[in-house]
Amino acid sequence: MSLSSHITELRKKHQALSVEVERASRSPGISDFQLAEMKKQKLRIKEEISRLEQA
Repeated sequence: MSLSSHITELRKKHQALSVEVERASRSPGISDFQLAEMKKQKLRIKEEISRLEQA
Protein backbone atom coordinates (compact mmCIF):
# COMPACT_ATOMS: atom_id res chain seq x y z
CA MET A 1 0.00 0.00 0.00
CA SER A 2 1.41 3.37 -0.98
CA LEU A 3 1.67 6.22 1.48
CA SER A 4 -0.99 8.29 -0.27
CA SER A 5 -3.49 5.43 -0.30
CA HIS A 6 -2.78 4.76 3.38
CA ILE A 7 -3.45 8.42 4.20
CA THR A 8 -6.65 8.26 2.14
CA GLU A 9 -7.82 5.22 4.10
CA LEU A 10 -7.02 6.95 7.39
CA ARG A 11 -9.02 9.99 6.29
CA LYS A 12 -11.98 7.74 5.48
CA LYS A 13 -11.77 6.17 8.94
CA HIS A 14 -11.51 9.63 10.52
CA GLN A 15 -14.60 10.82 8.64
CA ALA A 16 -16.55 7.69 9.58
CA LEU A 17 -15.62 8.21 13.22
CA SER A 18 -16.73 11.84 13.00
CA VAL A 19 -20.16 10.71 11.85
CA GLU A 20 -20.29 8.03 14.55
CA VAL A 21 -19.26 10.48 17.29
CA GLU A 22 -21.88 12.96 16.13
CA ARG A 23 -24.57 10.29 16.13
CA ALA A 24 -23.47 8.91 19.50
CA SER A 25 -23.42 12.34 21.13
CA ARG A 26 -27.13 12.66 20.34
CA SER A 27 -27.93 9.19 21.64
CA PRO A 28 -29.00 8.96 25.27
CA GLY A 29 -27.79 5.34 25.51
CA ILE A 30 -24.08 6.06 24.98
CA SER A 31 -21.87 6.49 28.02
CA ASP A 32 -19.48 9.38 28.41
CA PHE A 33 -16.65 6.85 28.52
CA GLN A 34 -17.60 5.32 25.16
CA LEU A 35 -17.89 8.76 23.59
CA ALA A 36 -14.51 9.79 24.99
CA GLU A 37 -12.90 6.61 23.63
CA MET A 38 -14.26 7.29 20.14
CA LYS A 39 -12.95 10.86 20.30
CA LYS A 40 -9.52 9.59 21.40
CA GLN A 41 -9.45 7.12 18.53
CA LYS A 42 -10.39 9.91 16.13
CA LEU A 43 -7.58 12.08 17.50
CA ARG A 44 -5.03 9.25 17.16
CA ILE A 45 -6.00 8.85 13.51
CA LYS A 46 -5.69 12.59 12.93
CA GLU A 47 -2.24 12.62 14.53
CA GLU A 48 -1.18 9.65 12.39
CA ILE A 49 -2.34 11.46 9.24
CA SER A 50 -0.35 14.54 10.23
CA ARG A 51 2.72 12.48 10.99
CA LEU A 52 2.56 10.68 7.66
CA GLU A 53 2.01 13.87 5.70
CA GLN A 54 5.15 15.39 7.22
CA ALA A 55 7.25 12.31 6.43
